[in-house]
Amino acid sequence: MNIDQIADWHAHVYFDQDTVPDARALRALIEERFIGRMEMGRFHERPIGPHPRWSYQVAFQPDRFADIVPWLTLNRGGLTVLVHPNTGDALADHRDRAIWLGESLPLDLSILTR
Repeated sequence: MNIDQIADWHAHVYFDQDTVPDARALRALIEERFIGRMEMGRFHERPIGPHPRWSYQVAFQPDRFADIVPWLTLNRGGLTVLVHPNTGDALADHRDRAIWLGESLPLDLSILTR
């Protein structure tokens, strides 16, 4: 597979009821630092899609990977972040091509096979 097949990347920041303040603080830092270089998704206070915890998404182009992912690695605090490419194969992107920052969590992959 060629890296040109990566349309963009998603980073999903996971949190729960106890870590909402941490998640909101990280989101504010992301928005401030990377304004215009990424798109922020909605703040979901429930599991959505294949994601087992509450989350929000940070979408960015491949040329931003080297800026955003190392920064998230160092600044995520205790939050877990799932990073994956979007190649058109959602199942493989979430299952086989995932990068976990922090704890690796089981995803509900059945949603991606429907």
